[in-house]
Amino acid sequence: MAVKNTQELVLNMGPQHPSMHGVFRMVVHLEGETVTKIEPKLGYLHRGMEKLAESRTYSQFIPYTDRLDYLASPHNNWAYVQTVEKLMSVEIPERAEYLRVIFGELARIASHQVMIASTALDIAGWTAWSYAFRDRERILDMFEMTAGSRLTVNIMRIGGLSAEPPAEFWPALKAFLDDTPEMLEEYYGVFLGNEITQGRLKNIGILSKELAENLSITGPVLRASGVNYDVRKAEPYSIYDRFDFKVPVRTGCDSYDRTLIRMDEIVESIKIIKQAVRDIPEGPIMAKVPKVIKPPVGEVYHRVENPKGELGFYIVSDGTTKPSRVRIRPGTFINIQMLPIVAVGWKIQDVIAIFATLDAVLGEVDK
Repeated sequence: MAVKNTQELVLNMGPQHPSMHGVFRMVVHLEGETVTKIEPKLGYLHRGMEKLAESRTYSQFIPYTDRLDYLASPHNNWAYVQTVEKLMSVEIPERAEYLRVIFGELARIASHQVMIASTALDIAGWTAWSYAFRDRERILDMFEMTAGSRLTVNIMRIGGLSAEPPAEFWPALKAFLDDTPEMLEEYYGVFLGNEITQGRLKNIGILSKELAENLSITGPVLRASGVNYDVRKAEPYSIYDRFDFKVPVRTGCDSYDRTLIRMDEIVESIKIIKQAVRDIPEGPIMAKVPKVIKPPVGEVYHRVENPKGELGFYIVSDGTTKPSRVRIRPGTFINIQMLPIVAVGWKIQDVIAIFATLDAVLGEVDK
């Protein structure tokens, strides 16, 4: 009987385009179409954010944080300014805290909509992609009303916010909240309930609970592996301890649950926003902070629950107008280490699906 000899094929995938996860490159080792090894290659978008922070004043660096996870820029602003505020012991006005939560949760919804849409696109679901992007436009419209920008929404300031939402913001927000259940029903009907989608994602790329914990995975990827952990609950920041919401957890540990859990989280974000709108007080949106920010000598670390995982800032102050050291802990950078482990043994097309469900934005990976 003749013995068939197979030869290992080394395939280069990416980088392909300068946004989203297209800047990512991986060297894939194959036997036929089965993956035997993956070597992630990072650094194609590297911009030296941490060193830029050390050559800018504390306030000047705020717009740079927009460019980390640029699909949820208010969260990056929020994490950074809260870190500086923690260093300076600044108390934020109540109204500003509620507005921050509203903008943060809107950014979470918009980020999850992009994740659902891009996952559909990565497995050739062109129609499903358009639904989520259509609805995300309404959030970007609300951002533009207040901040004047749609993607890099630079609204957070050290001590509060830069602007009060205009009158037309509130009816637009109410209409969006009212329409969300129908949106989610459409996402399920056209995409997540589709048997082709389920065939491509269910039982694919299993990330066990134990491995997720050992790799320090955070965010929806962790919770889709059965771990009930969310910084908003574990270590509440801002005013999250005032809101009634659940932390969605799924136990399938696969690519399907990593996608579906974003739907669950959108539901909880809507709950939080409705409570914030109901309880928001009148008052100022900026604390009385010095025009020249010079935190006392010291160091601080602060973390938040970014849509893609735990985002933390470590800042060392030497008492001047510029930080002497800034270190960023991005969720996606940590989460991406699961790929070379989890993707081994799957087909090449499965690797695309697995990577899509990580919801990687290379702006915070190659920071």
